[in-house]
Amino acid sequence: MPVTSCLAGAAAEGASDMSALALHGGTPIRTEPYNAWPEFDESEIEAVVNALRTGNWASGEGDRSLTNFERSFAAYQGAEYCLAVSSGTSALEIGLRALRLPRGSEVILSPYTYMASPTAVLNVGLVPVFVDMDPETYNIDPWLIEAAITDRTGAIMTVHFGGLPCDMRAVLDIARRHDLKVIEDAAHAHGSTWNDRGLGTIGDVGCFSLGPGKNLTPGVGGAVMTNDLEIYKHAIAYSEMDIGGRVMRFDEMDTDAQAAEPDEWFPYSAGNRRLGGVLAALASAQLDRLESQTRRRSENGRYVAELLEDVDGLASRREDPYVTRNANHLHIVRYDPEGFDGLPRDRFVEAMQAEGLGIRSGYRRPMNRADLFSDPNGELSLVWPRGDTGPDVDYASMSCPHAERACATEDLWITQNMMLSGPQAMEEIVEGAEKVRDNLATLGAS
Repeated sequence: MPVTSCLAGAAAEGASDMSALALHGGTPIRTEPYNAWPEFDESEIEAVVNALRTGNWASGEGDRSLTNFERSFAAYQGAEYCLAVSSGTSALEIGLRALRLPRGSEVILSPYTYMASPTAVLNVGLVPVFVDMDPETYNIDPWLIEAAITDRTGAIMTVHFGGLPCDMRAVLDIARRHDLKVIEDAAHAHGSTWNDRGLGTIGDVGCFSLGPGKNLTPGVGGAVMTNDLEIYKHAIAYSEMDIGGRVMRFDEMDTDAQAAEPDEWFPYSAGNRRLGGVLAALASAQLDRLESQTRRRSENGRYVAELLEDVDGLASRREDPYVTRNANHLHIVRYDPEGFDGLPRDRFVEAMQAEGLGIRSGYRRPMNRADLFSDPNGELSLVWPRGDTGPDVDYASMSCPHAERACATEDLWITQNMMLSGPQAMEEIVEGAEKVRDNLATLGAS
């Protein structure tokens, strides 16, 4: 065979290999790993070693690691006060308790969230009430909130999912007119801003997770933020007590926060949920990276959203005009099977992941359909905060069709390590989607 024929045959075979799905033996689009998380260098190591050398590992005394982190994180988000605690769940529970709502009060929230959001409500003696999400934002639909308000409603919880701010203008207006508190679940929202204000500082109290996959992490932890001194005092009382039941940290508070002698403070059922000093030192070192990381994720979020405008069947979420920065902890993509000839989302994900692309489906079901809430005679009956006859809220009839559809057939997540991996990673998402489209017949699409 002539050499030119051999070369042409090899080229054709190579082109065929590239066009075939990796799922079916073709060459994957990406073979390199995404950005490693967490990012760290000698700065983090030095911070931890210095904290260890103080010998005060729990409280951060000596080098005041804990106080320094709290003040720095508060300044970064734009809050008056920050309390670093042991986890994001603890932050939610402490933030809710600091609002001092009567036992059995209802808290309205979206079901498209992690289990910690509604279970924190239950754990402090309150009742979660689910209101459907806006299908274009995946955040709570403010137009549905008022219909869920009763004489027992005490607060609205805004879950800024993936770092995209909720419609705070509408939520704050509703809260003002109905005399409700607003608690922000900002577990994904470090660095996000709404109307140039940091999330977690807009409602009465904001709660952050510092867990291992979050935008800011020392491995584990959480933070409560507020601009209200009284809420801050109560949060401290619920997070750190000595064996006599007195608050331990008033000597570290700013002068204007020292409004009472320790013996006057809060004989509450509380415990120690503070963040340790070593972890606080590590969190401070990670905080130094947060702004540059947030800019990278935000830039990539805008870029991939622009790219997806030209891809049938895929769309990023809508952002309202007051969103001044989406930190893109997760970039959510809405999958429409009709854009891929009826190909189910999970089959699409399988093909994309075989291409080396880390896009994944999200929650398998919304919280209103979680086992905890679907069995009124199970665990829910043991923790129910109102009455002794079991749940008096029928979660089975609490329909949230948009959240249910999102979980069943629609949601796709681009995770934060992908969002930190550069513009090429965004382009590969589009390349992978078009490769799947070109091979729909081999995937059994209708």
